[in-house]
Amino acid sequence: MAAAGVKQALGDLDKDSFVTLLSKLIGESKYVQNNPPDLIPEEDRIVRHVLDVLRPFSTATGGGPLVINHVAYKPNRGNLIVEYPGTQPGKILSFVGMHMDVVTAIPSEWDFDPFTLSIDGDKLRGRGTTDCLGHVALVAELMRRLGETKPQLKSTVVAVFIASEENSSIPGVGVDALVKDKLLDKLKQGPLFWIDTADKQPCIGTGGMIPWKLHVSGKLFHSGLAHKAINPLELAMEALKEIQSRFYREFPPHQNEKVYGFATPSTMKPTQWSYPGGGINQIPAECTVCGDVRLVFISGVTDVMKKLQEYVEDLNANIEKLDVRGPVSKYVLPDENLRGRLTISFDEAMSGVACNLDSRGFHVLCKATEEVVGHVKPYSITGSLPLIRELQEEGFDVQTSGYAQLLGRCGDSWFEVAAPYKRHGGGESLVRRLKTDDLAKRPSFCIKHLPLAKSYNYCKALY
Repeated sequence: MAAAGVKQALGDLDKDSFVTLLSKLIGESKYVQNNPPDLIPEEDRIVRHVLDVLRPFSTATGGGPLVINHVAYKPNRGNLIVEYPGTQPGKILSFVGMHMDVVTAIPSEWDFDPFTLSIDGDKLRGRGTTDCLGHVALVAELMRRLGETKPQLKSTVVAVFIASEENSSIPGVGVDALVKDKLLDKLKQGPLFWIDTADKQPCIGTGGMIPWKLHVSGKLFHSGLAHKAINPLELAMEALKEIQSRFYREFPPHQNEKVYGFATPSTMKPTQWSYPGGGINQIPAECTVCGDVRLVFISGVTDVMKKLQEYVEDLNANIEKLDVRGPVSKYVLPDENLRGRLTISFDEAMSGVACNLDSRGFHVLCKATEEVVGHVKPYSITGSLPLIRELQEEGFDVQTSGYAQLLGRCGDSWFEVAAPYKRHGGGESLVRRLKTDDLAKRPSFCIKHLPLAKSYNYCKALY
């Protein structure tokens, strides 16, 4: 079916249906917060609402062509795979990444109830509107329309609504388990669109991330007798300065950063500082500096962690060579056989992503974006997304995009802005012809009444 025919068959997004579904999903957001062990999400609460929308058009009820597979590896924590069959074997495209868990929200810190959908002008507000229940609702509505209108498409269209994206401390629940069980293998035959970014434009790169902690041991003493102390605060500052200098020498800016549009090169910096407490006239015995590494075009996070560990070991062996802070500042007390000491540790790291810019999926996404939004400007960000790199390594052609507004994703009081989609046709992009015999799909996503129709049509522009 030609692109125009697909668009005509699917029509515009049913705004009332979308908002109704989204309202139900946001109403469950309290129960899908993901922060174990205190908060373990029950994604099946979201699954039930999506099934209510899609099951009437499924093969299970005889009401339509949608093939639905509810896959759970833990109680109440399901994934949902929905397939609209195409007419040509081997032709396929997929939407993955619409996750059904959310990050935590503390209601007292919000300006409105985060667990109830509210509308304020051109904003739809609540935990999950932008990340990622809004995308869940949008793609569910798209699949509903496919099941309802039954257009003849050469490509099979698959939507995978996943569990457990926001926290990986409980493995084997979401897309990692689906891949392991080979339930997504056939998606390797076509582009896989990961729907969990923002601002309507293709996101072609993300940064790797390594959280680190540098624990510094010194010797506690009265600050009036500083020559008898090893000041861990001074040692931390000098050691971190040297570690950063070595890092930037070893991992300089990469030539492809400008091609992908990264705003910064790889960075290593502190973000937190703590010590056990004590009087202002007391040099503490220890302190801890925490921070992160953001990696751009450096594939091996393990290699970088190994390098940082080597830096620390070398500094420990040569700690007396570090710069000091004044005439009595020191990191070694020979008479007491004491040396300051550094220990570095790491929390869970994530690898960065560079999408394939030669991919057919990338080119059709750009073309659809330009058609609907009016311009296309792929971007990269040194924020990190989980799971995508692992999919790439498994052989999937992953392209990423999303239709939240970035300014609404940061901090508390999350919201979705709809007005830009009204102006730029956010919904008109999701269905657009790839070639005469091929299609791809993709959602543009805003939140408020009129713009929603435009967002939905983004799916149509990708056929």
